Amino acid sequence: MVGRVRLKVRAKAGTTFRLRHAEVLDKSGNLYVENLRSARATDYFTTGHDGVSIWEPRFTFHGFRYVEVACHEKFTPEPDAVTGVVLHSDIAPTGEFECSEPLLNQLQSNIQWGQRGNYLEVPTDCPQRDERLGWTGDAQVFIRTGAFNFDVAGFFTKWQQDFDDAQYDNGDVPVVIPRLNIVGRGSPAWSDALLICPWTIYQCYGDRELLERHYESLRRYVEFLGQEAKGLIRSHPDVDSWGGFGDWLAQDGGNNWSGRTPKDLIGTAFFAHSARLLSRIAALIGRADDAARYERLFDRIRRAFQKRFVTKEGFVAGATQTGYVLALHFDLMPPELRPAALRELIRDIESRGNRLSTGFVGTSYLPYVLSDNGRHDVACRLLMQKNWPSWLYAVTQGATTIWERWDGWTHDKGFQDAGMNSFNHYAYGAIGEWLYARLAGIELDPAAPGYKRIILRPMPGGGLTYARARLRSMHGLIESAWRIRNGRFRLEATIPPNTTATVHLPGRRRPVRVSAGQHRWEVPFKENEQ
Repeated sequence: MVGRVRLKVRAKAGTTFRLRHAEVLDKSGNLYVENLRSARATDYFTTGHDGVSIWEPRFTFHGFRYVEVACHEKFTPEPDAVTGVVLHSDIAPTGEFECSEPLLNQLQSNIQWGQRGNYLEVPTDCPQRDERLGWTGDAQVFIRTGAFNFDVAGFFTKWQQDFDDAQYDNGDVPVVIPRLNIVGRGSPAWSDALLICPWTIYQCYGDRELLERHYESLRRYVEFLGQEAKGLIRSHPDVDSWGGFGDWLAQDGGNNWSGRTPKDLIGTAFFAHSARLLSRIAALIGRADDAARYERLFDRIRRAFQKRFVTKEGFVAGATQTGYVLALHFDLMPPELRPAALRELIRDIESRGNRLSTGFVGTSYLPYVLSDNGRHDVACRLLMQKNWPSWLYAVTQGATTIWERWDGWTHDKGFQDAGMNSFNHYAYGAIGEWLYARLAGIELDPAAPGYKRIILRPMPGGGLTYARARLRSMHGLIESAWRIRNGRFRLEATIPPNTTATVHLPGRRRPVRVSAGQHRWEVPFKENEQ
């Protein structure tokens, strides 16, 4: 949890209590604090009178699961001596997900608790160590999940102003918002949050004004990318010796931090993605000339990407899962080579025993690429994997929030590098949006944002017999609940007033269009039939 401790003690005046906070315990059962780095995470309280004292700090917060209370006097705590006080920004819960697999239900709980803890004033990366910063990469990969779980419209509207305030004079965007010059420059996938976050908020809540108000900031950033790129290749090693953070904490056998996916591939993919987003935003707010200009820019970047990173056989430079995922998800592959790229992606997954190897950059897109390209079965095998790297490994180890690293702790190696090992770090919790949008099937229509038109396309798999998701949208409650029993698939749906929904049922080619109300369907079902 994130917050503080309320301490209730009976002691003499002048008695000092020390409270130390930690996320996990070591093998001896003591607080493990090495991963907090220089953060002390310690509070002191000295009683001012004899008898019962109740105290809690008012000007700090901690990220913790355990608290150690020590005193220089003999002290026997009462059952109510320590109370955890949870703190987070005032964001209303809007989403629920549950299914027939208890481990997935715990994963959903972990995702939501990680969001609570890291949505405190700004979207932080972690709440416990000497950091607690508004890292942009973490925020953008998780934002759609965040918008399912809670009403985050106001939260990100405020943060977008922080982007404007922090943007460099040349149009570049720092990796931490509010700005703290850790690097002094932007990074692919991190700085692109400038466009990804407001576009997602528009899609989920229909707030076009947010895009209009900040359009100039978005335009300046994309123009900066064009100026910094060499031949439309962003992070080109000839002009950029650093290249960004890469696929942070990937498990693909590359650098311990940035993975093996070429940094210029990541940079160019996100350059293309940002250019296309800017084109769509420009069209939306009535800037037709800009819309055409940036769509042409996207096409040029795509051709440059294909020339540099894609072979005639459909192989993608680096041969990593993230490389294939970005090429497919951002529409950068020639259409005729998409099947080959998908095969290579699946081959790599299967060669690893049905495990992913993606880091912060590729993980949120990976299940979508599989499910939306006819391999939902592979996405479900990844989801249900219990050996690391996987979403469920930490759950099997008793985690109650999302870990920063797939291998934050393992039986054979113990704790990962203490210098970078948070146990409440929500980036990999981005799988949550796929649980809602694909497994349960609640999706928005990009042409009618804010869930004015709803797409219900439940995609059962992974041996699940039941799944239900609920979303309190701006129009009202949306619900999708399906169950498989005796070879029959049954779907129950709730559609809010003044909206319509297009419903896709497994095994049926033609969708059904319905209006507001409660609806029910039942069809024959065969596993892997979508």
